[in-house]
Amino acid sequence: MREVHRILDANFNRAREALRVIEDCGRFALNDPAVTALAKNLRSDLKEIFSAMPVEEMLTSRDTPGDIGTDLTSPAEPRRRDLADVVVAACKRLTEALRTIEEYSKFVAPAQTLLVERTRYNCYTLEQRVVGRLLTGQRFADVKLYVLITPTVCRGSVRETARAAVAGGADAIQLRAKDLPDAALLAMAAELRELADETGRLFLMNDRADIAALVAADGVHVGQGDLPVAEVRRLLRPGAIVGKSTHSIDQARGAVNEGADYVSVGPMFDTDTKDAGPVRGPDYLRQAAGEITVPLVPIGGITAENVRTLVEAGARRVAVCAAVCAAKDPAAAAEAIRKQIP
Repeated sequence: MREVHRILDANFNRAREALRVIEDCGRFALNDPAVTALAKNLRSDLKEIFSAMPVEEMLTSRDTPGDIGTDLTSPAEPRRRDLADVVVAACKRLTEALRTIEEYSKFVAPAQTLLVERTRYNCYTLEQRVVGRLLTGQRFADVKLYVLITPTVCRGSVRETARAAVAGGADAIQLRAKDLPDAALLAMAAELRELADETGRLFLMNDRADIAALVAADGVHVGQGDLPVAEVRRLLRPGAIVGKSTHSIDQARGAVNEGADYVSVGPMFDTDTKDAGPVRGPDYLRQAAGEITVPLVPIGGITAENVRTLVEAGARRVAVCAAVCAAKDPAAAAEAIRKQIP
């Protein structure tokens, strides 16, 4: 039975350590309260399971100096490409450890088997949420040109304008239509979702998480007066992007603390597209770039003529509306902006 105690001891340690790695990512890297809370709850479940085990026997059976596995390493172990790689590895260790605990606990604490099984299934959900968020966030980080498709601004149809924007280099499109009836908005969103699928671009909805959920949009952008980020996520599929508008560094900090995947900063320049408040300008971008760790999206009055100013201030991507949607040639207008962003 000593062998069983050693196996259980090693795998409880492995599971606890893996959960801490995942929780710290959710808390400090993603600023995601839902992921953090789920990880905390799973640690509590693991503690309950552990308390029903022969703890003293497990501890006395531990033989770290005599464990042949401590000297075995793989070439890939010392290296991790990115956060997602770290968390995927932790998730695999966690579920493997729980499966081992589930099987070997049948010898010493069979009443705990169902709780271990349930905890393991909940860990699959945790993996889906945290890895999905990391991978989606990485995909948004590659966006350079983000075009907000606004029907009242477009010269042509929404679909034609969006297709032209993509042809000109838009990596992401957002549907911003405030006054359409829901049925018309849903149909328009479905069209743009289809276009995004065809072209491999991201498609986000402005404000309307319900419509985004119905068409399986890649995400939602919310303003300061809209639903909190955590509540928006409850309506969306795992891994969906949620961005938030900000007009001050305090708002940007708040958006990050809410768990936003990206933060829009603006308005950079005068704009007639919407009432966005006083111009914040490149100085706000510089301030945010020096502090905010999630992707920043400058917005407001950006054109091919002034985008270089933002690039020099640290912009890695920009969001535009009228400069593309109201142009006679949206594809050419998008290209003129995109080629100036490294």
